[in-house]
Amino acid sequence: MIQKERFRYFIKVPELAAFYNEITDYRTAEDVGVDRPEKREILHNIPPTPAQEAFIEKLMKFAESGDATILGRAPLSDTEEKAKMLIATDYARKMALDLRLVDPSYGDDPNNKASHCAKMIAEYYRKYDAQKGTQFVFSDLGTYKPGEWNVYSEIKRKLIEDYGIPAHEIRFIQECKTERSRKAVIEAMNSGDVRVLFGSTTMLGTGVNAQRRAVAVHELECPWRPSDLEQREGRAIRAGNEIAKLYADNKVDVIIYAVEKSLDSYKFNLLHCKATFIAQLKSGAMGARTIDEGSMDEKNGMNFSEYMAILSGNTDLLDKAKLEKRIAALESERKSFNKGIGDSRFRLQTISHDIANNEAAIARMKEDAAKYQSAVQRDKDGNPVNSLVLDDCKYKDEQNMGIYLQGLARTTDTHGKYVRVGEVYGFPISIISERTVVDGREGIQNRFVVEGNYKYKFNNGFIAMSDTHAACMNFVNALEKIPGIIAQYEERTAKLKADVPVLEGIVAKTWGKEDELKALKSELAALDRKITAELAPKHDEKDGEEVKRDEQPQQSQRVENPAQSSGSKESMVAEPIYMYASRRTFTGLR
Repeated sequence: MIQKERFRYFIKVPELAAFYNEITDYRTAEDVGVDRPEKREILHNIPPTPAQEAFIEKLMKFAESGDATILGRAPLSDTEEKAKMLIATDYARKMALDLRLVDPSYGDDPNNKASHCAKMIAEYYRKYDAQKGTQFVFSDLGTYKPGEWNVYSEIKRKLIEDYGIPAHEIRFIQECKTERSRKAVIEAMNSGDVRVLFGSTTMLGTGVNAQRRAVAVHELECPWRPSDLEQREGRAIRAGNEIAKLYADNKVDVIIYAVEKSLDSYKFNLLHCKATFIAQLKSGAMGARTIDEGSMDEKNGMNFSEYMAILSGNTDLLDKAKLEKRIAALESERKSFNKGIGDSRFRLQTISHDIANNEAAIARMKEDAAKYQSAVQRDKDGNPVNSLVLDDCKYKDEQNMGIYLQGLARTTDTHGKYVRVGEVYGFPISIISERTVVDGREGIQNRFVVEGNYKYKFNNGFIAMSDTHAACMNFVNALEKIPGIIAQYEERTAKLKADVPVLEGIVAKTWGKEDELKALKSELAALDRKITAELAPKHDEKDGEEVKRDEQPQQSQRVENPAQSSGSKESMVAEPIYMYASRRTFTGLR
């Protein structure tokens, strides 16, 4: 028995996202304003062919019994038995794409995936024929191999024989054996000489700038990682796509081909959930506290119960994925709404505090202005007369007082404290020394202030060093500026007050989708209970005896069904870690 272990359940997700954002600065193409087309996702459902229906029944029997002869192959070895579900998953993937990947003796069918894809490619070919619109076709299964049957060549054959598309306009990236030939194909796509290009994720998904005329991307099968799907779509959804911008409403169609009663839809939904989780984690927009990544991956396949449910046509798991996607979107929306309310509330509190401070400052400055206006003397032209008095200067004439002030500015060191040097119209005048570095040398610069309820400065506190009259008038000029300062504060306060009603309106709003979210969560809980009941084995074998499920201890049920407890708020509080691995065993499943 081989036990496989990987991270599947993520808990305390908002805290995990917060840690991630402490070390990263994540920006999307939309955030930085990249001019690229939008994605228009189209799910193309395909009913299974009669041969596929019959093979699905065989797959279900194989998954249940482990008898490989049902699939027409030799019995499983001991090593293969331990990876039975991986083998079953691989067969299901190949069957959905084309049964000839399982057994070459299967024939063509006009309703198989290759036929549907060829028809869709031809429709886009005709629709954008005048613009020479190009298309990408992706599949990591059934890739082109010279001399062997493959899905790429089969679709090309149908495009040529059934739809009359010239063979030279259809290329496979695997044909390019050199970098020169690869560049030539890319240039031919951009010029419209090649209209359809097939490739795998590894060979066509990165480093190909052939987007100029791209109108559609065809996903024949789903890759395992969200980043691979993003790279595929990025061949067309990127800056420089001229045809999409001019003739397709700046959109590129991404067609996903999914055979019903196969793993296709489940796998694409699973990949979409992973991509959403990753994007929300990076952007810090997580609303849910727990994430279940899903059971299927490329190394382990998927578990028996979910495999049987999907192949039998049970849509509950797909319905669950859709519900979880909608709930995640609503929770993210609610979080953004609440964040907006919180930001507005904080802004409203800040503005209210600033308004109160400004109004108090205005009142105190008006007191100083009134005191100055009641004492100031003016000449016949209305200019203030200087009434400067310096404490330690024996001269009273303006020239000597100016020289005295200039001397204080050069030689005084108050060690960072305000020191009185005189007064003007009853307002004290002080000097303060500040340390400064000029050309790498430390020095002192002195500033003068007039003190009232606030400290007022003219020329930022520096007096004129070459004009004694200007030096003496510095302080009267500082007091003359008070009305202008008051006007600035009043203007600033008026603007702040104008924002208050808007912010109050935002803060008063309530999120209008809370009932919808509760209903969806209730629906999801009911669906979870239904799925658990349907997927749970009816009996467990223990020491050769059959034990009924309802006779098992409750703790055992919790261990076997971790997803049931992962959404509980109480269980989240007790968890000391942010992620844990889901253990799954592939043998002994009955």
